[in-house]
Amino acid sequence: MSCVRVGLGSNSYDIVIESGAIRNAAEHLKPYIRGERLVIVTERNVADAVLPKLSAGLAGITLETITLDPGEGTKSWSQLERLCESLLNAGIERSDAIVALGGGVIGDLTGFAAAIIKRGCKFIQVPTSLLAQVDSSVGGKTAINSHAGKNLIGAFHQPVLVLIDPETLDTLPEREMRAGYAEVAKYGLIGDFDFFEWCEANAASIIAGDRGCQIKAIETSVRAKATIVEADERETLDTRALLNLGHTFGHALEAETGFSDKLLHGEAVAAGMALAFRFSARQGLCSAQDAERVSAHLRAVGLPDGLDSSGVKATGAELVQHMLHDKKMSGGTLPFILARGIGQAYVDKSVSLAEVTEFLDVEAR
Repeated sequence: MSCVRVGLGSNSYDIVIESGAIRNAAEHLKPYIRGERLVIVTERNVADAVLPKLSAGLAGITLETITLDPGEGTKSWSQLERLCESLLNAGIERSDAIVALGGGVIGDLTGFAAAIIKRGCKFIQVPTSLLAQVDSSVGGKTAINSHAGKNLIGAFHQPVLVLIDPETLDTLPEREMRAGYAEVAKYGLIGDFDFFEWCEANAASIIAGDRGCQIKAIETSVRAKATIVEADERETLDTRALLNLGHTFGHALEAETGFSDKLLHGEAVAAGMALAFRFSARQGLCSAQDAERVSAHLRAVGLPDGLDSSGVKATGAELVQHMLHDKKMSGGTLPFILARGIGQAYVDKSVSLAEVTEFLDVEAR
């Protein structure tokens, strides 16, 4: 077992990484359980694959389960309302801890509901997908999508615990594993060249189920994210913005494909990171060799590295129109996360959207 502390003063919490943690859930969760009842929010696929093991690990505790539909479409106003009403009907109190059992969609939605129910309830993240384990379960960003764009309605609400069991990854389809891997590679591309080199050598093992490689990837990723979150919890500085590498391009691709399983979030991030590096190379910021190395690695693990491989046929102007709804817009300017090389990402607030449009039109040919 390893434990990573996220130091945020009164909002500090532990990220526990343990193979078999679901089977030992009572040991980890009992300090956060009031009485003998626990409310768990999950989705149908996870309810079938993981919930029975969690229930066995919490023998003697009464579990009340709220099961939602899987998929990005669940991060919506209608599902938020349904979840909030279900939690209130269950008699949830501020001293209760709501457990989010699932991937990023369940974590984001449950965290947002916990943030607004009775002006703030405790919640625990038990992420079951690779993407959630290495990224979305940590840092307190909670949100739903709107017609205007992704994650535009939400709140910062830190969990009281993140419990990561790599064994839950055995339940994932290979496509979900590949999509989650994109967020692992992201940490190397942001600021850790050595970790990216390790990823190049071990990506196939991570996706194939090598537990040792999975644990190293998860722990390295959450340590990196914890350090960034501690420095910039609410993204008021440029530090936390680095975690958005690939996301400005990626969210536009997701919007164009209707936030659906046509393009999973991690797949969109992969394509977005490749686009960010190629745009950086076009601007003379990094070498074309580095940009191609990034794209080649993503292609090698079966991830998209651009518009065509993402199934997107939109023009540059159409994609930039999606970007105008990005929550990072400030004063009419959209910051981009670009790179001076692998492991050298930075925030650029001077990017011309006309140049982005032209670049994407070239990419679409």
